[in-house]
Amino acid sequence: MTALKINIIHESLKLFSLKGYSSTSMNDILAAANTSKGGFYNHFKNKEELFFKVLEEATQIWRKRNLDQLNHIDNPVEKIIRLLENFRDNYLKDAENFPGGCVFITLSLDVNNQSPHLSKAINKGFSGVRAMLRRFLEQSVEMGELKSSVNTDAVTEILFSSLLGVSITYSLDKSETNLNTAIAFLIDYVNSIRN
Repeated sequence: MTALKINIIHESLKLFSLKGYSSTSMNDILAAANTSKGGFYNHFKNKEELFFKVLEEATQIWRKRNLDQLNHIDNPVEKIIRLLENFRDNYLKDAENFPGGCVFITLSLDVNNQSPHLSKAINKGFSGVRAMLRRFLEQSVEMGELKSSVNTDAVTEILFSSLLGVSITYSLDKSETNLNTAIAFLIDYVNSIRN
């Protein structure tokens, strides 16, 4: 991948985080990437192709920031706790890549009614996060780490919806105090359903 293509993707990621997809114009992208229309179209057929490349890049960053050290943890409850800590410390606070906050939230709100096929691509990632949380919770019940009465579907939705809410709130107020409080509450909640 050329340096220009990488730069266009990276600058567009920041713009999409701040303004959304629809409100980011081609002129915004060209100015941020310091390129011409020819430079852009040498690498992308159109803005929609760029959207998918940005989504791919954002997903890689999400995985790197949120899944850090999870493969070194055997206990699935501890994996959930580490994921929550990573989400707080490594992902949401990443102002270099996501100056406007979680790009997935911004994009999902932006394209939901206008471009269902783009929304579907974002929702695929959300479904993956839900599935991962559910898998960790089910493993925890099987291992006896969580109370057998725990409804893993309900807890999955509580955690997932809370992460979405925390993302929205943090993108609005950028309050580390509120972010830390919210994630601490989620960690306390997870610990409260342990055996």
